[in-house]
Amino acid sequence: MASTPRARKAPDRSGRAVTLQRVADHAGVSIATASRVLHGGGGRAVGEELRGRVLAAAAELNYIPNAPAQALARARTSVVGLIVHDVGDPYFAAIATGVMKAAREHDLMVMLAATFRDPQLELEYLRRLRNQRARAVLLAGSGFADPAFVGSLAESLGRFVADGGQVACIGDHGVEADTVAPDNRGGAEAAIGHLWELGHRRIGVVAGPSGLTTVRHRLEGVRRALERRGQVLGADCTVEADFTREGGRAATLELLARRPDLTAVFALNDGMAVGALTALRDDLGRSVPDEVSLVGFDDLPCALDVRPALTTVRLPLEKTGVRAMDLILDEGADRGSRRIVELEVELVVRDSTGLARG
Repeated sequence: MASTPRARKAPDRSGRAVTLQRVADHAGVSIATASRVLHGGGGRAVGEELRGRVLAAAAELNYIPNAPAQALARARTSVVGLIVHDVGDPYFAAIATGVMKAAREHDLMVMLAATFRDPQLELEYLRRLRNQRARAVLLAGSGFADPAFVGSLAESLGRFVADGGQVACIGDHGVEADTVAPDNRGGAEAAIGHLWELGHRRIGVVAGPSGLTTVRHRLEGVRRALERRGQVLGADCTVEADFTREGGRAATLELLARRPDLTAVFALNDGMAVGALTALRDDLGRSVPDEVSLVGFDDLPCALDVRPALTTVRLPLEKTGVRAMDLILDEGADRGSRRIVELEVELVVRDSTGLARG
């Protein structure tokens, strides 16, 4: 497949070829910002101070854009790339439903790709979508906290935008992109507050991989809620595992082996919560909620189907996908900074929580 056309590389005064990336680096801005100044096109407005820096850098380096090549590079298809962690996860299925409904209304096709939580595969998908001149890309999986990866991601997204594409994220990915941000911290605080009101003081947490920003934010909410009540989350009260049903089961068994006195367990997603319920009820013979209360996060359909029905934090998942598409489709909006759409969450109390024993 042919590579994306680039600006003509004019030599600078030292004889070296000048690329748009060199101009951006010299000006101290992202490649996307440099492209908006020098090549025009849609996207957010660039402030006068940044514009002046880019123009000065281009003049100093003798950068000459190739207008026909840039016009061809900005020609886009009707494809929107949706990158998730796992297509089999109901969490991502609900988000994808919202994205696809919105895309259908605008005659766009959604290309779904799963990374299986491999950050390098995420970068590879971005490269392929850029080469295929996708109109937009939507990152729906939890961001990765590794600084080196975040830098690579920012560069990849910058090149995608510089070529005329649109970008939106669900959750914090550490990059300067339009974002739909569910209140993960607030949801975790609400869950802990609910358990506290029921008299629970010995609360354990079944957490997903610590390298995911979603997990970090939910744990921050747990710690914040406990600290406001004069308590800390001890290391022996948290177990990390895969963000899956089997991960939740294994983590709960380890957690209760460490702390058999716990009266409540908070699982950081519903898949893990279902696994935790299996471990408590079937493996350990603990009654839920009579002996141990259980709270999940996301409010997936399975939360209603298990017995007892799961108390959980509801995220508006389908709405999240729709709002992310709104950001992508509104590419001509006059905006001077990153847009963040904050979505409230709601604690849904069902049968898996009750008064603390004793």
